[in-house]
Amino acid sequence: MLKNQEISSRRVVLVLGAFLALGACTTNLGGGSLAEGIGFREARHSEVTAVNSYRICTAEALEMADQARTFGSPARHLTAARMFEQCESDLGPEAAQIAQEERMRAYSNSILGYLRGGDVASARANLDHFQDAFPGYDLYLADGSSFIDSMELLLGSTDRTDIAELAVSNISEELRADMRRVRYWERN
Repeated sequence: MLKNQEISSRRVVLVLGAFLALGACTTNLGGGSLAEGIGFREARHSEVTAVNSYRICTAEALEMADQARTFGSPARHLTAARMFEQCESDLGPEAAQIAQEERMRAYSNSILGYLRGGDVASARANLDHFQDAFPGYDLYLADGSSFIDSMELLLGSTDRTDIAELAVSNISEELRADMRRVRYWERN
């Protein structure tokens, strides 16, 4: 009987030892490794850092745009527009899909800055970049009018003399009235 008890206690010790040994092992159920987890954290940190830098840059550009409006300075409007462009180019691919609406507003500010500064060609180019970068997206102004439709009309991308096109454009009533007035004086 003593022998059976010895065998049983050895089995218990072996089973307990096996459980302890297995408990010290780690499992990888998700298929990922610790290095992948660290890689994700590093990528996320890079995104957050890029977005923070972008926000600081656009805040400086907005400050310049405010100064341009305050002083009525075309040169400052152009500087602000270039600053917004630089913010976008510095963003990089790691955060390109982050803060998409912020990026759209910055693009729109660069377009407006070039237009107010008198550089219509750069404003048109940035409008094209805006439409390429954000296909199918638009910003809406306070009165509900379309930013893209308004800029296309102001920048000459849309035929200003086409009454049908003017009628279906989502532009403000004030801009629509100004375009009618311009068309009237061009013809009379």
